[in-house]
Amino acid sequence: MTQSGFFDVEERLARLSGLGDQLEAFSRTVDFEVFRPELNKALAYSDGRKGGRPPFDPVLMFKILVIQTLNNLSDERTEYLINDRLSFMRFLGLGLSDRMPDAKTVWLFRERLTQAGAIDVLFNRFDATLRHAGYLPMWRVLKTPWF
Repeated sequence: MTQSGFFDVEERLARLSGLGDQLEAFSRTVDFEVFRPELNKALAYSDGRKGGRPPFDPVLMFKILVIQTLNNLSDERTEYLINDRLSFMRFLGLGLSDRMPDAKTVWLFRERLTQAGAIDVLFNRFDATLRHAGYLPMWRVLKTPWF
């Protein structure tokens, strides 16, 4: 086995791009920042003056739900694959040393959106964005996400 080089991760990501990384195509097609106002409204996080660990970025967490739905993953499997797959990390804008959400955090985020009645609105908007870009979002056959 050879020693890791300085550019090994970049070379591997370039190879994934060359193989047609679907998540990379989504990143080019969908401006996920347009979901931020709806996410912030639905989540209604406090201003943080009471202390505690700040929540993960809501756009990052929504992108995790997209990955989860695309791949029909449980929360536990999602946690594992976010930590394991370079393509998932790149899509989420996370580096190898960044803090990653765990399964419980993913579950809580989804529950908050569900209780706020925002999950269907967000995914319908995501589907419409894909359709407008020329994609057929057949992965969302059900009215609501599988989770």
